[in-house]
Amino acid sequence: MTLALLLALAQAAPALPADSIDGLPLSTLPRQELPARGCAAYLFSTGQVRGLAAVATADPATLRIALDGSVRDLPRAAAAGTVALGLNAESVYRAGEVTATVQLTIEPRPNLNNGAAVPSATLRLDRPGQDTLVVPLAGLVGCAPAAAKPR
Repeated sequence: MTLALLLALAQAAPALPADSIDGLPLSTLPRQELPARGCAAYLFSTGQVRGLAAVATADPATLRIALDGSVRDLPRAAAAGTVALGLNAESVYRAGEVTATVQLTIEPRPNLNNGAAVPSATLRLDRPGQDTLVVPLAGLVGCAPAAAKPR
C-alpha cells in the first residue's frame, strides 16, 4: 500500500522545468539586456544551481522571473526602505495569485561604473495553496548610462 501511495504522489506532482533552480518551480532566465532607462538588479541564485533567477527593474517597476516554466513580469505593488539607483530595499510584486517579495542590499563600489553590487538578496514567492519559497540571491545592478550618477 505504501508503494502505491508513493507512486500516486509522484504522478500528481507537477514536472519541474529542465532549468529548475535547486529543484524549485523557479527556473533560470535567459540572458537579459540592460534597461533602456533607469537601473535593474540582476539577481543570481546562490545554491547548487547558479543562474539568473530574477531581474528587478526600477523603471518600470517590475520583477521578471521564470515560474513553472514560463517567464512572468510582475508589477510592483508596494515598496519600503532605502532607495538606491531607483530600487527599494524591499519591494513587493504581484500578478494574479503570485506575490513576490524581494529584499536586497545595494552597495556602490568604486570599480563598478553605471551600477553597484548586490552582495545579498532574497526572493520570497507566495501562492495560495502552495508552499512559500524563499531563495537566497546575489548579483549586480546595471544602469542605462544616463541613469547612474557619476562617481
